[in-house]
Amino acid sequence: MRKYEDSYQHKGLRKKLMDLLREKGISDENVLKAMNNIPRHYFLDSAFDKIAYEDRAFPISEGQTISQPYTVAYQTQLLQIKPNDKILEIGTGSIYQATVLAEMGAKVFTIERQKKLFENTKQFIFKNQYPNLKFFYGDGYEGLPTYAPFDKVIITAAAPFIPPKLIEQLKTGGKMIIPVDEDHHQRMLRITKNADGSMSEEAFENFSFVPMLSGRNG
Repeated sequence: MRKYEDSYQHKGLRKKLMDLLREKGISDENVLKAMNNIPRHYFLDSAFDKIAYEDRAFPISEGQTISQPYTVAYQTQLLQIKPNDKILEIGTGSIYQATVLAEMGAKVFTIERQKKLFENTKQFIFKNQYPNLKFFYGDGYEGLPTYAPFDKVIITAAAPFIPPKLIEQLKTGGKMIIPVDEDHHQRMLRITKNADGSMSEEAFENFSFVPMLSGRNG
């Protein structure tokens, strides 16, 4: 059984990573504090232990990745998290992004379509620490209508379009952060749902994500 240790070296590497994220333009200190509190190496295979705090994505199982720390920080900063925000995350993956949101005091409902990755959540090391983090196996395009409406929605995969059912599940005034396909990259968008049901759209940087697929796999 794997032993988990968060050493002084890990903590030092994490602090250096936070300094790098600041240099790259991440200014929300609440985001940086949350990421500095979370041992990213716990979310990776032990083979990546020494390089877990490099600012890059790493493969996890089922052809998925744990996002680059800059991407996690960027999406989280755009969400403008407030304590007790009710957040729907599409794409649980390694659980790292969801843990950052939970560490910031949000109530997180996260969906994974890959059965094997969903099964991994049952052994989640921080399960007792974050009772505000709930896991679901399902189709991200469908969302979680039973638990709607949500204050915020975050999509951690490349969407071919803005899923209408996820907009429906957003509160008036709520925000969605979504990378949408544009040729060979994705444009990060922030969608705000207006009182009349219309949407306001802000466009940010380009990123590269694995595709957002429909249905369940497993």
